[in-house]
This record gives sequence, structure tokens and C-alpha cells, in this order.
Amino acid sequence: MENYSYNSYTLQLQGLNVLKASIYPVYLFFFFSYLFIMVTNVGITVLIFIDKNLHQPMYLLFCNLPVNDILGNSIMLPRLLLDMLRPPSERLISYYECVVQAFISHMFGTASHTVLMIMAFDRYVAICKPLHYTAIMTNKMVMKLTVSAWGVSFVLVGILLGLTIRLNRCRTMIMNPYCDNPSLFKLSCENVFINNVYGLTFTVVLLTSSIGSIVLTYTKITVVCLTSKNKSLNSKALRTCSTHLVIYLIMLFSGMSNITLHRFPQYSDYRKLCSILFHIVPGSLNPIIYGVQSKEMKKFFLKLFKSKNTLPLI
Repeated sequence: MENYSYNSYTLQLQGLNVLKASIYPVYLFFFFSYLFIMVTNVGITVLIFIDKNLHQPMYLLFCNLPVNDILGNSIMLPRLLLDMLRPPSERLISYYECVVQAFISHMFGTASHTVLMIMAFDRYVAICKPLHYTAIMTNKMVMKLTVSAWGVSFVLVGILLGLTIRLNRCRTMIMNPYCDNPSLFKLSCENVFINNVYGLTFTVVLLTSSIGSIVLTYTKITVVCLTSKNKSLNSKALRTCSTHLVIYLIMLFSGMSNITLHRFPQYSDYRKLCSILFHIVPGSLNPIIYGVQSKEMKKFFLKLFKSKNTLPLI
């Protein structure tokens, strides 16, 4: 039954509908997933900053992904784990906390696209303009690309949430395991036509720009590789670009699954689970894929492992 309260600052989260027999296995899955995400992503971020061999544009730009994964999962998973152990009536959240959670959650999704777009540009320059790479991809350019990726995300999401918080609220139930923009504006009894139009435009523009930039850069990279007889260049392109492309496809598939399930209200439980996996799956796989594919990272871990094995016994 819907609870009506005008502009209440205390909201209730619906949470996940999990069978009692499954609650602890699901809880442990989310807990160890969060633990794994934090350890691997924090580890890779620290590794990139302490190892001078990794102070290259490719790794410095990639560093934005683990930072994004840490923020996106930390704003959602700890709160979700607490709520899973609470009865539904005690899953309460303040309005301001809900807005912050929604903002960072949407920042996570948007920055995933913008960061992968600037990484695609780096791969394009490295493969298609190798002689000019160091001149183009300077520290200043890396900083500009990073600020652009986060700045564009901040502005787009800021407008998205700004249009929502202007609305008066007449409900208190968030029909989701965590706060997001659609859940927030559905609390209002006012006309949300502008919110729907901007949300749809935002999604279309982001996906069109993201997919378009990936298709364009990889088409040019493919043409260069097919016309070039440089085996070293082709090997480098295959190794670095396949890593980037796999990460992009994982993120895109996770996001599109969530968007698609929004169109089928009868599968609301699957949509809720999918929205959580949108945070967990890329955050778990990104460090593994880059760690396995990167020669520099493998060298670092091998050197670290060997140094531990050669420590003198006391």
C-alpha cells in the first residue's frame, strides 16, 4: 500500500525481494563482491601511482575506471547489505542521503561511458598516429581528457537531478533497492514530463556519443592494422584494444539489460537485481581484464612475488 506524505524528509526503500532461504547466500555474494571490488580496484589504483613504469597515458586514463568503480559501489552496496538484514519497515533513508546516492549512482553510469570514450581516443592516437603519440598525449592532455570525462558527467547528471529535486513529493516509498533518479521523481504527484524528456534525451545522447566514438575509433584502428605490415603494431593494437573493447562491451551489456527491463514492469525483481549487477559486474571484471592483459602490471606482480620469495629467513 502506498504511503502518502507531503514533502517528507524520511523515505523508505523497498529493497530486494529475496526468499528467506536465499537471503544469506545472496548477502554473502554481495559482501564478497564488494570486498573483491575494493581490494582489486584500490590495489590497481595504488599500483599505477607507485610504479613509474605505469605512468603512461594509457594507465593514467584507465585509473579513472577503478576510481569510478570504487565510488559507484561504495555508495550503493554497503547500504544494500545493511538493508538486507533489516525488516522492510526499518529500511529508512533521509531525502538528502537519497539524493546523494542517486547522484553518485548516475555519475558512475555516465562516467563509465565518458572514461571509456577518452580511453578510446588514446588507443586511436597510439595506433593511428604512433610517431605523434608523445607530442599529443602529454600530461596536460591526459589531465584535460580526465577533467572533460568527469566534468561532462557532472553537468549532465547535475541537470538530471536538479530537475527532480525541484518537484514536491507526495509519496515516501522508493520502489528500488537503492535511490536513483526515476525512483525519486516517481515520488512526486506533479507533472514529470520534463524529467522524462530530459532523461530520454540524456540517455540517447550519451549512448549515441559513446557507441559512435567507439565505432569510429575502432574502424580507423582496424583500417590501419589491415593496411599496415607492421606485426609489432598489429600485436600491440590487438592486445590493448581488445582489453578496452571487452570492458566497454561488458559495461554496455550491463547497462542495456537494465534499460530494457525497465520496459517490462512484470520483471521488476529481475530489473532490481540487474541494476545492482550493473555496478558489481564491471567493477569486478575491469581490474582482472586489465591486470591479465597488461605486460607492465604482470611484470610488477612477478617482481613483487619474486622479491617476497627471496626474503632471507630469520
